[in-house]
Amino acid sequence: MHENDKRLAAKAALVEVRQGMKIGLGTGSTACHFVDLVGGLVREGLACVCVPTSVATERQARALGIPLAELDEVGRLDLTVDGADEVDPALNLIKGGGGALLREKIVAAATDRMVVIADGTKKVDHLGRFPLPIEINPFAAGTTTRAVQNVARQSGCRGSIVLRESADGHPFLTDGGHFILDASFGLISAPEALSRALLDIPGVVQHGLFLGMCKVAYLADNGTVTQLGA
Repeated sequence: MHENDKRLAAKAALVEVRQGMKIGLGTGSTACHFVDLVGGLVREGLACVCVPTSVATERQARALGIPLAELDEVGRLDLTVDGADEVDPALNLIKGGGGALLREKIVAAATDRMVVIADGTKKVDHLGRFPLPIEINPFAAGTTTRAVQNVARQSGCRGSIVLRESADGHPFLTDGGHFILDASFGLISAPEALSRALLDIPGVVQHGLFLGMCKVAYLADNGTVTQLGA
């Protein structure tokens, strides 16, 4: 059922697409559906240029014949459509479950209109139920992890902070060659303050709190799409 809802949410976001747009393509299971749909529109004559947020999305888009460019080449984007691991009522997000949060945030920040697509299970009253991904430099990862733990305690966040592993038991590597810490806080009561404190840690590259970036979300639940924002 969730997979059907993911595709329904992706289809709902097609109303955002216009001829000639510069579009950021997100990463993850829901964004994958949107990329498929954009590929279909391109075959039907849609003129666009797209910037992928991960190697996996780039590979998918190329296979579909979607015109691609580097973000530095196109500058500001008209639209980015991406998934999310959590969406709160103010359209603040947790992203990064798929490990592409750094590139996703760079693309989102260079976008006039960020749109989120997700199934209804991703809607929450407060951020923090999903573990917060924190991307860190591999150098002195233990030192950085301890600093993150200290910031969490000072911010009133409780829960485990663990290094993400790949299936082979080695540390998971992002497309940029970084590690990811998954912080299971349960509740993040002051996301803005936590964001600033985490980014003050020298070894932290970026984190999965996307605050004030999303303009609208299309959430599908049991075949019904709800729009948050405008």
